[in-house]
Amino acid sequence: MAEQVFWQRKRLHEMSRAEWESLCDGCGKCCLHKLEDEDTGEVYYTNVACKLLDTATCRCTDYSHRQQKVPDCLVLTPADVAEFHWLPNTCAYRLLAEGRPLPGWHPLLTGDPESVHHVDISVAHKVYREDDVDPDDLQEHIIYWMDE
Repeated sequence: MAEQVFWQRKRLHEMSRAEWESLCDGCGKCCLHKLEDEDTGEVYYTNVACKLLDTATCRCTDYSHRQQKVPDCLVLTPADVAEFHWLPNTCAYRLLAEGRPLPGWHPLLTGDPESVHHVDISVAHKVYREDDVDPDDLQEHIIYWMDE
């Protein structure tokens, strides 16, 4: 019988840092600015990306220093699992926290870090950099294609 891969045999809080980091599919969706409805708590994504996101590759241009440069950058940790409801439906962290499998296109399954782009799940070439958008206009940039 084949041995289960780490994400099938370990809970999120049992993963090493390298395992945890490898769950990220590189879609860039968590780097988009979000707006929360104060009345309902519903989170709306915009097509405006953090200034550190490379909008072509969907990688942070300064990942190790991102919190110093963007103080409100969210860092996902196993301790935050209960809060993962705001993550996109395609996100591995959310899927595993909810007991669901990784999608077939996930780089851990395909072995190809570009697979998230090949299936058009990423935000590559679909978003604006925050420096190019007036912060007062964020509501005009709400998107509805996040989980298509």
